[in-house]
Amino acid sequence: MSSAQQSFSAGQTQGQTQGKAENMIQSTKETASAAADKAQSAANTTGQTAEQNKEEAAGFLQQTGEQVKSMAQGAVDSVKHTLGMDKK
Repeated sequence: MSSAQQSFSAGQTQGQTQGKAENMIQSTKETASAAADKAQSAANTTGQTAEQNKEEAAGFLQQTGEQVKSMAQGAVDSVKHTLGMDKK
């Protein structure tokens, strides 16, 4: 093989290798971008779920507080009645 032929073959191999490397880099970038998109989507879903759970917990606590207040008022009324202090 002549020196020119060897140089041509080496250049051709280098070009093919460079093309493959660029394809791999592009593929890696696309994969990383897709992974970042999925992570962002998961974070948004998690945030929405947390907000919904927070709202449900607040509603539950308010309802429980109202029930405790009602029970306490009932106990006060019962004690007043027992002691003859009710004005009914």
